[in-house]
Amino acid sequence: MKNSKKLVIAYSGGLDTSYCAVSLAKEGYDVHAVSVNTGGFTQKEIKTIEENAYKMGVSTYKNIDAIATFYQKVVKYLIFGNVLKNNTYPLSVSAERIIQAIEIIEYAKSIGAEYIAHGSTGAGNDQVRFDMIFQTLAPQIKIITPIRDQKLSRQEEIDYLKSNGVDMNWDKAKYSVNKGLWGTSVGGEETLTSEKALPEAAYPSQLKQSLTAEEKVKLTFVKGELVAVNDVENSPEINIETLNTLASAYAIGRDIHVGDTIVGIKGRVGFEAAAALITIKAHHLLEKHTLTKWQLQHKDYLSSFYGMHLHEGQYLDPVMRDMEAFLQSSQEKVSGEVTVTLKPYHFNLDGIVSAHDLMNPAFGSYGEMNKGWTADEAKGFIKILGNQNKIYQQVNN
Repeated sequence: MKNSKKLVIAYSGGLDTSYCAVSLAKEGYDVHAVSVNTGGFTQKEIKTIEENAYKMGVSTYKNIDAIATFYQKVVKYLIFGNVLKNNTYPLSVSAERIIQAIEIIEYAKSIGAEYIAHGSTGAGNDQVRFDMIFQTLAPQIKIITPIRDQKLSRQEEIDYLKSNGVDMNWDKAKYSVNKGLWGTSVGGEETLTSEKALPEAAYPSQLKQSLTAEEKVKLTFVKGELVAVNDVENSPEINIETLNTLASAYAIGRDIHVGDTIVGIKGRVGFEAAAALITIKAHHLLEKHTLTKWQLQHKDYLSSFYGMHLHEGQYLDPVMRDMEAFLQSSQEKVSGEVTVTLKPYHFNLDGIVSAHDLMNPAFGSYGEMNKGWTADEAKGFIKILGNQNKIYQQVNN
């Protein structure tokens, strides 16, 4: 008989959250499972997650569609900033965890839950992101973390679930896969080492053998946002999903990210983020044509700070809104079309067309001819530009 200990669990349907749901229900908590869809799931998959949640003994299950919210609050700014952590990782999981945490804690407050649980371990980044959001937005709700507190191995979790009659072919749990709008992360025994690569089969998308030719894709941006793919207009989040479907068929966007975790240890994770990588690279190319060199320079370091703060769970700090305002302002002239060629396992950026293209032949062609100044003006400019170095060298030598 359940008591009044109402608890909301951040439920993904994976091994960790399944263990949490079963064990907490058996401890007498009134468990309410909630998933936040930030992309990557079909309605059939969501239905399966719901069915499995009830097998774990939860009282209710709710799925919150936050794809558009995720784009508007986070992904948009990651594109504006061309954010790739360590020049590699598009923050696929760390970005979506922030929105998931906010949606989950708001749901917990709405149903009057006294407790909230998540399946993070004590050695990863997600525990920081979830806990910081939860304790900031609802300090009165107690946080429960069975996997972290009990220091459980994946095999111990599997054995516990099997002993409680829950056997769902947990062999697939060898790899931890997190799907979302901005990419899919893949963790396994190989990523716990420094030298091993993930096997081909570990990645969610496989190269379609029927693909025999390259494919050109036209991406249209308006003020930095992806508004159309191949001239078909739609909302940016749907365009990202469309691009991902096209590009993942070529097995594009695979890599392994190595970085510093929030808790101070090095971490390694595989990922597949075809749409994210193509969008960022295409957007960056368009910016290189449409922004001034000082805009590009200052955007680089501010974008790096934005990505790092987001990764570290600092989304609620007001400095993030300040940086978002700068990123939004920088996109005023970032409009145009970028042509991309898709190939097996990689892609090429072909070029751009934009009314704001600063590479305008009316002012000269690099390395060829100048139309905006004379030879004597160029000589005078160079002489003055070199004054500082000339004075330094003559004084000190």
